[in-house]
Amino acid sequence: MGYAELQTTMTAEEFLAWEAGQIERHDFVDGEVFAMAGAEERHVTVAGNIYMALRQHLSGTPCRTFIADMKVAAVDSRSFFYPDVVVTCSPADRQSPLVKREPTLIAEVLSPSTAAYDLGSKFAHYRQIPTLREIAFIDLDARRTDVYRKGADGLWVLHPFDAGADVTLASVDLTITAAALFADVDEAPAPSQPGALAQPLA
Repeated sequence: MGYAELQTTMTAEEFLAWEAGQIERHDFVDGEVFAMAGAEERHVTVAGNIYMALRQHLSGTPCRTFIADMKVAAVDSRSFFYPDVVVTCSPADRQSPLVKREPTLIAEVLSPSTAAYDLGSKFAHYRQIPTLREIAFIDLDARRTDVYRKGADGLWVLHPFDAGADVTLASVDLTITAAALFADVDEAPAPSQPGALAQPLA
């Protein structure tokens, strides 16, 4: 999702108290607040597809799956994010209804406006969470998924899944077919031709 202009610096405690009263969601990164913009239809659809697959697969287990509106805390609790999809199997997280601190899996759907941030600063924060075992980055336009999986040595290893390939999420023992992951998702819109009139903002 996109991000609006940088907001006022806060402490973590101030942010959590302030965010509880907000209508829109905000990421909190190293003491600074970023307003989150809405996502396009394809982004929301893919996030919904992976959420449904995980929700059904993990039904009846101690694991819980959340989409979009659940905060995840970085290890230092100075940063909080709203992943597109997060899975936690932690008993402690069951007792924390507003913030999850011990996720197992995070999935992010990449948008052109946020891909650099998701793969850079946000990814760096995610990798510091001790319980996190996998992070999936789903590229809408290329229809490929890069899964980063933490090994026993603590190193993160890339497992790429090209367009048309099924995606394996080892942390939760689930394989999602490409057809299921991208169900009801249109192809990327063609770029505008030179001289074409710009479309008005919604």
